[in-house]
Amino acid sequence: MRLAPVLRGLGWRERFDCRGLEVARWFPGHMAKGLKDMKSRLRAVDCILEVHDRAHIPFSGRNPLLQEALGIRPHLLVLNKMDLADLTHKPQVLKRLEQQGFRHVVFTDCLKDENVMKIVPVVTELISNNQRYQRSENVESCIMVIGVPNVGKSSVINSVRRRHLKKGKASLVGGAPGVTRAVLTKIQVCERPLIFLLDTPGVLSPQIECIETGLKLALCGAIKDHLVGEEIIADYLLYALNCQKQFSYVEHYGLPNPCDNVEMVLKSIALHLGKTQRVKVLTGTGNVVMTSPNYKAAACEFIHSFRKGLLGKVMLDQLE
Repeated sequence: MRLAPVLRGLGWRERFDCRGLEVARWFPGHMAKGLKDMKSRLRAVDCILEVHDRAHIPFSGRNPLLQEALGIRPHLLVLNKMDLADLTHKPQVLKRLEQQGFRHVVFTDCLKDENVMKIVPVVTELISNNQRYQRSENVESCIMVIGVPNVGKSSVINSVRRRHLKKGKASLVGGAPGVTRAVLTKIQVCERPLIFLLDTPGVLSPQIECIETGLKLALCGAIKDHLVGEEIIADYLLYALNCQKQFSYVEHYGLPNPCDNVEMVLKSIALHLGKTQRVKVLTGTGNVVMTSPNYKAAACEFIHSFRKGLLGKVMLDQLE
């Protein structure tokens, strides 16, 4: 590797310094209400479709409360954002998920509608092989779509609808968590068989298992950036990229070489992109206006580039 001579003397961090951060309790009121509403609607549901971020965290951050509360229904796990994923890891991911009890898994990319057509046949088979109890006379099937915030639940619904009904968006989509804040009415996505999907708000576990899991969720956009801090998220991103020897950021931002110091990296990004700010500095002769790097703006840019896949395909979860 070209960068190997440079890296030998850099002394990378072997672990991420969490700077005294505590494991956050992140369960806002609308999330608690959303889970309660989901449970109340379960009687009218034939199957659960769980959407999660395939590209970066196929294992981390999935809410066990959702599985406990809704697990009495057939379950399909949709790992979304496969366009950002390193698909060479797919067999290992499937094997580990099977060990965890998930036998029905579909990989999707809702931007290109890739593999979305697989969802309807799978859920149809799951429903036909399970008792529908009080819904046995109903012609239509109702699928509840669940998951943590900002993994693409609404995008999956719109993609299925687009492919089967040739119709546009029926569920709001956003690049930040919290766009869907309540369990919505049924949305038809297929005519034959007659299938409706039920969009739900993203629900995180009320107790995130460890700080690093919380940082992974924040980096992937499941927790709003400002609640953790953009510069802390950017530092964890830099740590993760270096750990995996993914140095695309060096060329992307015109850096001279890889670096493990987030302040230096953000300064270089800010200067490279012209993200500066004017600040007043008090001196012995009065106030002087100086131009300084805008570290927060550089951190936001760094994080945004990662989420768009511009810094390479990186899996934050360990496969072993």
